[in-house]
Amino acid sequence: MQISAKADYAVRALVELAADSGRPLTCEGIASSQDIPFRFLKSVFRDLRQAGLVRSQRGCEGGYWIGRDATAISVADVMTAVDGEFLTLRGERPDTLRYPGAAQGLPDLWRAVEAAAQSVLGRTTIAALAAEGARSDGGGPGPAPGGVPAHGSAPAVHA
Repeated sequence: MQISAKADYAVRALVELAADSGRPLTCEGIASSQDIPFRFLKSVFRDLRQAGLVRSQRGCEGGYWIGRDATAISVADVMTAVDGEFLTLRGERPDTLRYPGAAQGLPDLWRAVEAAAQSVLGRTTIAALAAEGARSDGGGPGPAPGGVPAHGSAPAVHA
């Protein structure tokens, strides 16, 4: 399974906004702190704004704010906002696939993969990821360098 750079950048940007919600953050600042190409992040923000996941404020005090409560935004919501369909196989939704002969059971596997990913990513919120990052900054258990959970633990998942 491949997660697009666009989805990865969008989730990281929203986690930054959720972690520092007291003020608007600039696209430049988020790009710098997350080591994301600025021009690419600008296009990601267009999609996020269109989906209502961020709002913007112009001017010298301007920047981006998270568009709604971070506890109500799942990673699946973000991925769908920037990439469209949650999971496709050669451009087709798993629920529309039909294979002949010996491979006829394979679409069931693809549907199960989609359901499992949707379950995990649908219950993992931006708020939970921001809280996990705050805990790891404070010395507690959390993601290790590279975003891999420390000590074999899974990222926090909250409904």
